[in-house]
Amino acid sequence: MTAKPGFIRIVGGLWRGRSIAAAADDRIRPTAERTREALFDILGHARAFRSAQGPMPRGITVLDCFAGTGALGLEALSRGADHVIFLDDHADSVALIRGNIAKLDAADATTVAQRDALQPGRPSRQAKLVLLDPPYRSRLAGPALEALHGAGWLALGALAVTEVEAAEQLAPPAGFEQVDERRYGKAKLLFLRLHGRTLADA
Repeated sequence: MTAKPGFIRIVGGLWRGRSIAAAADDRIRPTAERTREALFDILGHARAFRSAQGPMPRGITVLDCFAGTGALGLEALSRGADHVIFLDDHADSVALIRGNIAKLDAADATTVAQRDALQPGRPSRQAKLVLLDPPYRSRLAGPALEALHGAGWLALGALAVTEVEAAEQLAPPAGFEQVDERRYGKAKLLFLRLHGRTLADA
């Protein structure tokens, strides 16, 4: 089953098969359904990514950065995340995310902040999983991770998953170590661990 035009399908978990709204224009490039499904299959089944609460993202706080439609964060919530913070600096994206949250009646488990990822300010809580999907070829992923880490958004041992174009290179920012890499068509997923305690110890 595929999503109707103008909609994005949640592919797993509590809301499997439910649709949320896509952007009305091409300003937002949502993560492809195949890539999103593969990402959460990896997080849910790889032993290295388990936390004290079980398969990731079960029971943890997730940060969806450059959130766009909110699809990545809502997929995480569908699969058992305790709370998801959506970060985007565009007013239209924030409105779209809020509408998708309302459609799934998920307001109590979410926070939406209209902020620049390079100047995120102080967080209300720390995330153990960060999902970043900046515009391709923008070179924003590394600086955003540095800014989020410096401002205290990431828990020790947090995992950051960044989607970039397959040909792009991303040197892990200071404090991060790349632990995996996967390619899906034009997309590349980089898995970066923040040095410190493991998630199981957090």
